[in-house]
Amino acid sequence: MRLRDAVTVTHQCWLFAIGSTFFAVATAPGAVESAGTANLLCFIGSWFFTSAAWIQLVRSGPEGTVQWFSAATQFAGTVLFNVSTGAAVTAHAVLTERRLVWTPDAVGSLAFLVSGVLAIAAVKRWPPNSVDWWANWVNMIGCVAFGVSALAAFVRMSGAVVDESVADVGTFVGALCFLVAAVLALPRRPRTARRRP
Repeated sequence: MRLRDAVTVTHQCWLFAIGSTFFAVATAPGAVESAGTANLLCFIGSWFFTSAAWIQLVRSGPEGTVQWFSAATQFAGTVLFNVSTGAAVTAHAVLTERRLVWTPDAVGSLAFLVSGVLAIAAVKRWPPNSVDWWANWVNMIGCVAFGVSALAAFVRMSGAVVDESVADVGTFVGALCFLVAAVLALPRRPRTARRRP
């Protein structure tokens, strides 16, 4: 990997890692007492996700490849999370929460699942030597956790969600998986040979 590409990938990975950290802190059991604060942290984190996803899309290669479709789908999912988390900061009516919070969250989570499957399909190397393979599978687990979170966060007509604790735990687990995947994908410096005395 050329130095310029390595720097770009490093920026992408750190942006994903920072965004994941915001989501993890917002939904960690007992970490944030206020729902408003948790929503704001997720909103901030979503912009780091979108920035990272944009870098990944730009460097994903020619349009029409599996890598490009994976990156494009992921980028669309992050934009939907921008909408969802942004609306969650101010939405208090049931219909608004369903339309502007839950719906983009659910569709964004589905986009992440599709992106994760495509990313796994794009990896040509297999373990134990492929960091890409491990990073993509950890990412896929995160995508599934976000999907479970979205299902549990469905807003009933009463205004209550199906299962708030499952929604929070799903987001927390997903965020941790995305954080680990981002760290795994960080470019490694080549080892230099030691000089003998």
